[in-house]
Amino acid sequence: MSYGVNTNNEPAIIVDLPNECPFCHNAISPIPQFGYITEGYKMDLFLACPKDSCQKTFIGEYEEGNNRNCYEFQNKVTKGTIIKKGFADSINELSPSFVLIYNQAYFAEQEELFEICGVGYRKALEFLIKDYAKYKYPNKVEEIERKFLGKCISDFIDDNRIKSVAKRAVWLGNDETHYVRRWEDKDLSDLKKLIKLTLHWIEMEFLTDGIEDEMPE
Repeated sequence: MSYGVNTNNEPAIIVDLPNECPFCHNAISPIPQFGYITEGYKMDLFLACPKDSCQKTFIGEYEEGNNRNCYEFQNKVTKGTIIKKGFADSINELSPSFVLIYNQAYFAEQEELFEICGVGYRKALEFLIKDYAKYKYPNKVEEIERKFLGKCISDFIDDNRIKSVAKRAVWLGNDETHYVRRWEDKDLSDLKKLIKLTLHWIEMEFLTDGIEDEMPE
């Protein structure tokens, strides 16, 4: 859809609006307020969230299209608040460092820092696996902390489902730190999928243990 807006120059037409508020993250149709046209056929459009519970203002980025004085939305808005990834209580308690590092990597990804967020996800994975191994083997803490992650998985992860997906997550995580990638057909989304699977099986183990404790034979 197109809308008319006043600008610092002459009235202009804008095409499309952001469909999400970067602060409350609700689906919205923001209220156009004023456009500021800059050099290079670009416009910063001042927008307002219509939600009574939010009413924050933000800026959408536009560029002039084929028609003069008609500006098209570039799918970019000011940062607003960064979305955090939530985790199960069992994971928060097991490895708060994993939760912190993962969300810092997630922040980098939302900022489109794709060359560094994979390294962060790899580090988060290491804290998750080693904290889990220390939970399972509390008398081997120093040994677990010193071991390379792959060796730690081989020696201290007993559940074959966790071992299988965590091992592959390490492969892809290591690719994020190396000059030459080994797994050229895999990318960041595959690494996150393997971390998600690792989390899933760890959570399932905690849930199973909890039920067995509550309902002993």
